[in-house]
Amino acid sequence: MRIVVDFPRVVREEETWIPMPDGTRLAARIWRPVDADAHPVPAILEYLPYRKRDLTAARDVQSHPYWAGHGYAGVRVDIRGTGESDGVLTDEYLPEELADGVAIIEWLVAQPWCSGEVGMVGISWGGFNGLQIAALGPPALKAVITLCSTDDRYADDIHHMGGCLLGDNLSWASTMFDGNACPPDPALVGERWREMWLERLDGSGLWLAQWLEHQRRDAYWRHGSVCEDFAAIRCPVYAISGWADGYCNAVFRLLAGLDVPRKGLVGPWAHKYPHLGVPGPAIGFLQESLRWWDQWLKGRDTGIMDEPMLRVWMQESVPPSARYEMRPGRWVAEPSWPSPRIVPASFRLTAGHDLLPEAEGVDDAAELAIRSPLSVGLYAGKWCSYNAPPDLPHDQRDEDGGALIFQTPRLEETVEICGAPSVELELEADQPVAMVALRLIDVAEDDKATRVSYGLLNLTHRDSDEQPEPLEPGRRYRVTVTLKHIAQQFPVGHAIRLALSTSYWPLAWPAPRPVKLTLCPGRSRLVLPVRAPQPVEETALPAFLEPEGAAPIAKTLIQPTQESWRVIRDLANDQTTLEVINDEGRYRLDDIDLEIAARVTERYRYAYGSYDSVSGWTEWERSFKRGDWEVRTLTRTLMTSDPDNFRLRATLDAWEGETRIFARTWDETIPRDLV
Repeated sequence: MRIVVDFPRVVREEETWIPMPDGTRLAARIWRPVDADAHPVPAILEYLPYRKRDLTAARDVQSHPYWAGHGYAGVRVDIRGTGESDGVLTDEYLPEELADGVAIIEWLVAQPWCSGEVGMVGISWGGFNGLQIAALGPPALKAVITLCSTDDRYADDIHHMGGCLLGDNLSWASTMFDGNACPPDPALVGERWREMWLERLDGSGLWLAQWLEHQRRDAYWRHGSVCEDFAAIRCPVYAISGWADGYCNAVFRLLAGLDVPRKGLVGPWAHKYPHLGVPGPAIGFLQESLRWWDQWLKGRDTGIMDEPMLRVWMQESVPPSARYEMRPGRWVAEPSWPSPRIVPASFRLTAGHDLLPEAEGVDDAAELAIRSPLSVGLYAGKWCSYNAPPDLPHDQRDEDGGALIFQTPRLEETVEICGAPSVELELEADQPVAMVALRLIDVAEDDKATRVSYGLLNLTHRDSDEQPEPLEPGRRYRVTVTLKHIAQQFPVGHAIRLALSTSYWPLAWPAPRPVKLTLCPGRSRLVLPVRAPQPVEETALPAFLEPEGAAPIAKTLIQPTQESWRVIRDLANDQTTLEVINDEGRYRLDDIDLEIAARVTERYRYAYGSYDSVSGWTEWERSFKRGDWEVRTLTRTLMTSDPDNFRLRATLDAWEGETRIFARTWDETIPRDLV
């Protein structure tokens, strides 16, 4: 990344509080031009629970001062109950959070240095609430950049996929369990810090339990899902994600569903800002964002809306790996979405495990059966990749032994797809609750198998996420499973494989009991969204600039990081464990003399052949230290299940110095609801 130190306008920084109508104060960090009082500027708001003073400080100081140096106010606000803000945070995207967001915008507009125009930007949580606040229609909110977010909190978030319960639901709940236990910084809030901390420790709760109370798409998940009423969003939206991210599907739904000026961008990245994007290539996102802000907050015609609505990275074939530094490919574009240039290509499944073009005859009467072992999914990676520790899917041959596979002949011409593949299946199950997992795979000439896309369906949700219905064992059903959007090239000499399994643990929690699915392959098909290359258009696309940002934060490494992702097969005890360790080490933020350490360990286990043995365990350790002041927290969560219930056991402990000042345990049993 190129570091920029000289900007068109000189920047000042301040930390302040923004008052809410009920008297609560929200902590804010603001970068703005020193002459903004005389020459007001638009504000760019990023509104998160991730602690502006320390945990996101390194990222914030490279983007917000950059915007400020180009004539904006970069505003970073901690949500109520997080960082140095007052209150307690008890869940995601609460009405209170969104109302506070509207009040922040009103406060910004009232400042003498603000021109009256506001934009919202954010990745993940900040991308969510940017869309959600836009749907409330505050007049001063003129544009949004939403990154790695979703319009549908049930169908396409970290909690569920195709009605299946995701393993990332536990992982993410544990991350927030840790984050909600962190204290405010005494250097900002003074002696109130201990009272505020104890209030958070006592009041935030076990979010995982309340999420598990909602296993179908009910009012809880409809709240904050802007797909319920796209028309409520009346300001321009730039939606961005990456193919390795969990949220790429939302970009395409937003382009299709919104009726405002809009753009979409999908790179090869994991859950990262594009100027920090891995796998690469990263791009000059901050320069691209300025073109968007100048267009909609300053009224300048930057030409950004003259360019295609959608740009995506067409990925070339690569060998399977849990981590990539770069993904080879090229940028391609579509002037509109859905694109009339995307043509469906249909392949029939056969009893001989082939994928054949639709026109070729197949046997409609044949049947194939599968009862997958729980080992299918150990090499799946995470639903949402952060690329640290290495968390992308590895060689799919390790998975395919427990699946039904269907494969095309070796390709005689290159095939490129762009969009969401889908699979239509005719099948029956021997249990009332069952899931199906489908993987689209690029098989190289040396037979290495790289997962390209995948999809899940809880078959009780075959007709409705709101009103799931149990299966009738032995009865045939027709279902359609939509896979994740992708832009991918399959080269000459490679083959396209479809793999079907009845489990995908620990990416998704398994069904209550082992399931045998019987498939009618001749009445099932794979549909690929084929896109012909457009070489003249692609050559004419303007290139993205190289990444750049403001000066990085001063940071001293005290203890190095450690990462691992291990599959442990204990054959003596017939037990398998997926262990994930992300030790962030210990470092000091030099400007505020604060030492921070954090380590998370996750273990997902099962005993051979025993669905009742499945468990997920997480542990977070975190500490903050400045001089004689030191606090640390330890959170642990264990999730297990039997055919009828989920069981959660969790502990939260907190220390000030050597004294444990808080301890709580939870033991919750939550009935399974056709999951």
